[in-house]
Amino acid sequence: MNYPKIHDAKAINHHVLAIEFNNGEKKRYDITPLLKNEMFLPLQNPDFFKNVQVEKGGYAVYWNEEIDISEYELWIHGESQ
Repeated sequence: MNYPKIHDAKAINHHVLAIEFNNGEKKRYDITPLLKNEMFLPLQNPDFFKNVQVEKGGYAVYWNEEIDISEYELWIHGESQ
């Protein structure tokens, strides 16, 4: 199954992303459960978290070469707005 691609992403508080997909749907995604994984621990820093970017092509959001979240994860587990 094909999932909508990410059009835009913003950090709206310390642990929540506002995601807009290319089909116009908007979702919120709370990263708190991911913070149990060592890879995501840098996202506890609010200044670092705010620097979220959308990967070219809309397949993920990312912060650096090691930290990203796929469009699938955001689409399936995000809360519709």
